[in-house]
Amino acid sequence: MIPSLQKDLEATFKGVEVTVVEDSRMSVLAPRDSIPVVLRYLKESGLDHLALLSCVDWIKEGKFEVVYVLTCYMRNDTDYTSDQRLHVLLKTEIPREKPALKSVIDIFENAEPYEREIHELYGVHFDGHPRLIPLLLERDYEIPPFRKDFDTRKYVEETFGSIPPVEG
Repeated sequence: MIPSLQKDLEATFKGVEVTVVEDSRMSVLAPRDSIPVVLRYLKESGLDHLALLSCVDWIKEGKFEVVYVLTCYMRNDTDYTSDQRLHVLLKTEIPREKPALKSVIDIFENAEPYEREIHELYGVHFDGHPRLIPLLLERDYEIPPFRKDFDTRKYVEETFGSIPPVEG
């Protein structure tokens, strides 16, 4: 499946770079505007499970890398076929300043909490997401706390530094 999928992706989508990492793993780098259409194509090609959606902060390069991890649901109860062992990492890069992507919850409903989490922890806005409300955190932060320029020591000092120690 990997050689034919690789060939199809490169022939169908402009600007897509496909790298076969190992026998059952493929990395696909796509322009951010292409993510919904490439994601739908991969889903229709049998990669029908969004296993994870994550974000990497490349602060020195001034960008975020958003990663969609896709797999196939097991089709029977006994063994995985070679096609079902395939993992595709669909990646795109977005700027750290005003980071935004189109929401993909119309393609994979389970992307909803992942997009909320990435919005909350990195500040990435997902256009079309119906409720980008806090998922994990109890308070607002000047800089989202998973960004590499978030100063954890400063935050701890400002938040907890005025609490007197307990005398024993």
